[in-house]
Amino acid sequence: MKQKGLRVLAAVVLVGAGVWAGVNFASPLEAESNALSPGSVEDPVVTKSYVDEQLAKLSGGPTGGSTGGTGVAESVALEVVTVPAGKTLMAGQGTEVIVRVGKAIAYSSDASGIADLTGGTDLTKGKAIPTNHLLLFPREGRGILPDPAQKNGLTVLVIGKYTLQ
Repeated sequence: MKQKGLRVLAAVVLVGAGVWAGVNFASPLEAESNALSPGSVEDPVVTKSYVDEQLAKLSGGPTGGSTGGTGVAESVALEVVTVPAGKTLMAGQGTEVIVRVGKAIAYSSDASGIADLTGGTDLTKGKAIPTNHLLLFPREGRGILPDPAQKNGLTVLVIGKYTLQ
């Protein structure tokens, strides 16, 4: 009986000591509350337009997607491109393309293909490309062309380098 009483007393003392220590000593959250507050003079708030302006200065200003009459374009923005019948859009490394209007066929100069990120497949040479699927061109030497069975060309969205051949 005495041992049971001693155990209960020891448990009460330990719990009491834990509560006392938790109340009297600073927690990590309280220590961090002394840090700089956002928006103060020491830690100013920065707007999105300011960050965009600074990034534009670092990158040499915004770049457009114009081809300059050469048929070669490099853009960071989404660009609408019309691929006429009989022409091939050859994409650069890392270029992303979405076919919006028309039936497209995959082109590759080797056995590898184009990554269809939407469908989770690899489109090899001659395979039909579904509309509204995001395509990623891992290397140069790959592209898309309008299906020879259709008379009209393609309308595609492009991010990155491309040439019309």
